[in-house]
Amino acid sequence: MTSLTSNDYLVRAIRPDEWAAVKELRLDALRDPVADLAFLETYEDAVARPDSFWQDRAADSGAGSRTALQFIAEAPDGTWAGSVTVLMEEAGTEDWAGSPVERRQGHVVGVFVRPEHRGNGLIEALFEAGVEWAWQQGAERVRLVVHEDNVRAQGAYRKVGFVPSGVVVAFSKDDAEKELEFVLER
Repeated sequence: MTSLTSNDYLVRAIRPDEWAAVKELRLDALRDPVADLAFLETYEDAVARPDSFWQDRAADSGAGSRTALQFIAEAPDGTWAGSVTVLMEEAGTEDWAGSPVERRQGHVVGVFVRPEHRGNGLIEALFEAGVEWAWQQGAERVRLVVHEDNVRAQGAYRKVGFVPSGVVVAFSKDDAEKELEFVLER
């Protein structure tokens, strides 16, 4: 079996008409063994959503959007191997947790690489595309939050240059658990 490197994949923004593939990849991500730590929604909730939800999601984060962009890594056979989404957060607004956003920043969410595509530099290629887009949108920094027990993800984020900021927030599913903010300054 030949091993693929990140150079063998096409990293690009999704197109709004690819909503069915967006849905398929998200449902697969929600079946990952650490999905309960990594994602706010459950597989059961996501699979029950109507097609219109997925169509809107793809339109809102597809090519041409200036507020959110989902990047996918497409394998040579056309399979979507992984994804990251970057949301732009504006200074003077509140984030998902109700905390004030102090400066224009990108917020990385929805990070997922299919298990059979891990370990070949793909996560770095996805983050490179997402962070570059955030800089093009005028972000002063890019951030993400990661569950305190999701050690695999924390390692991947450190590898691509993110560091803990010291900000800790309650995990939305359980206030007794914590999420850590990681940041990449411009």
